[in-house]
Amino acid sequence: DEVAVCNLASISLPSFVKESESGKYFDFDELKKVSGVITNNLNNIIDKNFYPIPEAERSNRRHRPIGIGVQGLADVYMMFDIPFDSEEANDLNTDIFETIYYGSMERSMELAKEKGTYETYEGSPVSKGKFQFDLWNVSPEERKNRKVNWDWEALKMKVDDNGVYNSLLVAPMPTASTSQIMGNNECFEPYTSNIYLRRTMAGEFVVVNKHLINKLLDIGIWSEDLKNKIIQNGGSVQGIPEIPEEIKKNYKTVWELSMKSIIDQAAARGPYVCQSQ
Repeated sequence: DEVAVCNLASISLPSFVKESESGKYFDFDELKKVSGVITNNLNNIIDKNFYPIPEAERSNRRHRPIGIGVQGLADVYMMFDIPFDSEEANDLNTDIFETIYYGSMERSMELAKEKGTYETYEGSPVSKGKFQFDLWNVSPEERKNRKVNWDWEALKMKVDDNGVYNSLLVAPMPTASTSQIMGNNECFEPYTSNIYLRRTMAGEFVVVNKHLINKLLDIGIWSEDLKNKIIQNGGSVQGIPEIPEEIKKNYKTVWELSMKSIIDQAAARGPYVCQSQ
């Protein structure tokens, strides 16, 4: 008598890369705030949506699942000049997802304080004081190189008093179309190619990695000839002598990365992804 519904929104992560006098930084406070706003918005969608079948409305209103995802994670690494398969990238990835989970959980708790918990709250792990990272036997505070400082114990006490308004909060989704519209790389994936041809009903478009072009322009080697070499090289910058090693390291495509580094990042963000990725 129930059919599940996807209530999804993705966060454009490059928007949180800010500049200060001391250089670039990632604005985690703003990310936490935006995660709360999205939690609010997706709850409004659950309430105001048109449901084609009663089974969908029934399940959505009983469990109130939402799915917050991301896009442009690989872009963020490139903006900070860190390789996708580096330890710094993995640490940033984990900080980002801890922040999204915290911001969303906090807002869901505030909504429960105003409106009561979702219908099937009793018996859920959160109702027993267990957050997603507890189910993974992970303690956020014990993580090495952690750059965020969210007070999980204080939030747990508030959730204990008020409950939460949503059964699920974080579910990074593929973001294929919205990433194209926003000019970001898809979800948390590496780049597939640095230059490729995208075919749509509106025609053919050359899609180029803007971060790479800016880098090559900065060092003064971008040219029509170099562009053609990258195209002949299947969108890869590896094996092109005039491109510096540092740039080659930061602009590997998915075909040039170890799958282990991708799986390691999925495992690292897993304790803060309460639905699926």
